[in-house]
Amino acid sequence: MRRFLAAIEFLTIVPVSTATPPALGAPFFPIVGAMLGLAAGAIYRAAAQELPAPIAALIALLFLIVLTAGLHEDGLADVFDAFRAYRPPERIHAILKDSRIGTFGALALALALLLRWQSIEALGGRAMAGVAAAAGASRGAMVAFAFLSKPAGDGLGKTFSAGLGRPAAIAAAAQAAALPFLLGPGAGIAALGVNVVAILAGRAYFHRRIGGVTGDCLGALCQISETLLLLTFACRRFT
Repeated sequence: MRRFLAAIEFLTIVPVSTATPPALGAPFFPIVGAMLGLAAGAIYRAAAQELPAPIAALIALLFLIVLTAGLHEDGLADVFDAFRAYRPPERIHAILKDSRIGTFGALALALALLLRWQSIEALGGRAMAGVAAAAGASRGAMVAFAFLSKPAGDGLGKTFSAGLGRPAAIAAAAQAAALPFLLGPGAGIAALGVNVVAILAGRAYFHRRIGGVTGDCLGALCQISETLLLLTFACRRFT
């Protein structure tokens, strides 16, 4: 139970205090993510009864952002600000530690939010399953990404990776692979491929640029995975 609560404490703003390292809660990251997505999907369906679908989808997305305190959105923006062409690792690390958001970070954040918003609307009656699968599988992908990558620099990313064991990573990865099959076998297989490509491409890129990953890199991977999965589920061939 403490590990489950540790996952809730790390991934949400729910007032839980366990004094447990976040890595110990990693096996429950996909479950907590799926619960968040399920709640967001339910909010969309309820709101869509009285409001136009675009507004209902926006409310559902707002729920996700507020309940997670924009944790992974912050990582996405920081990564796109920092990893400009030809910047040395020292400069990248300095920008990652800067709390301000620049032009590239703002653009990446806006694009990700727009894609997620429109994908939730496109899911329609499948929003509960789709958002639950995307939110859960993306957080499992983040755990697998952390396990397969070297930590770079000091901070939360290094602490999380150092405390992450093989059983926890395997459990999270297995859940991440299974959750998308809620949308059917075709969507499940496509989502598995999307996450594998995202993890391997992200690992290769970050290792080449800074020799490993930071906490912001993990958050960015989670956000990219969630966005790509929602787009996958919204594809017409899976409706």
